[in-house]
Amino acid sequence: MDYPMTLAALNAELHQVLSDAQLVTTRLPGLPELQLWLLDPANLNRAFSSEETRQLLDQPPYWSFCWGSGLALARWILDNPQQVRGMRVLDFGSGSGIVAIACAMAGARQSIACDLDPQAQSACALNAQLNGVPLTLAADYFAVTGVIDLIIAADVLYDSDNRMFLEHFRQRAPRAILADSRVRDLQHPGYTRLDTLHGQTWPDLGEPEAFRQVALYGTVA
Repeated sequence: MDYPMTLAALNAELHQVLSDAQLVTTRLPGLPELQLWLLDPANLNRAFSSEETRQLLDQPPYWSFCWGSGLALARWILDNPQQVRGMRVLDFGSGSGIVAIACAMAGARQSIACDLDPQAQSACALNAQLNGVPLTLAADYFAVTGVIDLIIAADVLYDSDNRMFLEHFRQRAPRAILADSRVRDLQHPGYTRLDTLHGQTWPDLGEPEAFRQVALYGTVA
């Protein structure tokens, strides 16, 4: 696996948004098996300048957070390794890579972390290295070739433009599993609700309790 950016380079990218921000190794609530390079919570305990606010809105470093749905789905995978063991799995919109890493830890034959953002790819690579597991990086979902046994995605449905992928996932792989804290009543004939999980974004953004309830969906056979 190639590592597109060193930790120092990724921190430098983060400094373009928040000048004093740093990534630190972080243990996650309810997920002691896994750690990630995430934004130091101390960087959130101050007022942001107008320029920093603009940068955060224009270039949010989403890969420096572990979002609640990703944490919940990673926990579910580690608790249910038979769901991914021996499979070629693609994690769509991988972000920090937490779900792809959980799949690798649970015995996936190949775990593909797919994200368009080169900084997210770097975060995935560094986080995989931190946890001692192999990941395959992919920037373009449509360029991934070969058989995919399972497509997984966390917190991608909030963007209505991503709804087009729901049907494509069903055509591309025998199974797809989605976790989402914002969409709790997905209306799509190809998907059914499997469970409700608990997740928390980290560093803690003080999200309402409702956003810590994560809906888990799976494709209908």
